Amino acid sequence: MKIQIINGPNLNLLGVREPGVYGATSFDEYLKELKHIFPDTEIFYYQSNVEGEIINKIHETGFSFSGIVLNAGAYTHTSIAIHDAIKSVKTPVIEVHISNVHAREEFRRDSLLAAACKGTIAGFGMDSYRLAIEAVKQLTTTVNTVDTVGRT
Repeated sequence: MKIQIINGPNLNLLGVREPGVYGATSFDEYLKELKHIFPDTEIFYYQSNVEGEIINKIHETGFSFSGIVLNAGAYTHTSIAIHDAIKSVKTPVIEVHISNVHAREEFRRDSLLAAACKGTIAGFGMDSYRLAIEAVKQLTTTVNTVDTVGRT
C-alpha cells in the first residue's frame, strides 16, 4: 500500500509557525512517527507553497497510489483547480486539517475541496494525518473485500 501525503502553503513551517495552533513538531519529525506506526505502508511526503505543483502531484499519484492525504492549507478555501484535480483522479483523497477550522476565522469554515474528497478530518492536531491514513486503509480494505466477495 502506498499513500501520498501532500501539504500545501506554509505547512513547511510546522513546528515554528503559530505553535499554539499547529503545535511544536515539524512535519518531518511527525512523518517518522507515522512510518513507525504504519510499517506495512509506504508513506510518501510532498510539500509545496505553489498551487500548480500540488495539482501536478495529485495527477502524478492519483492513479497508482492507494490514497492521498491532503492538507491544502489556505488553498482549501480558494482553489477550484485543486478541487478539479481531485475529481480527475481515481485515488481516494482525504482532506486533513491540523486545527479545528470550524472554531477559527469564518473564512476557514468553507472548503472548496471537501465535496471532491472521500472525507475530511480536522481538529486533531498532527494526529489528523494518522486518522486519515487509517481511513485510507479502511477504504482499501472495504473495496478489496467487496471485490473479492462479489466475484464468483
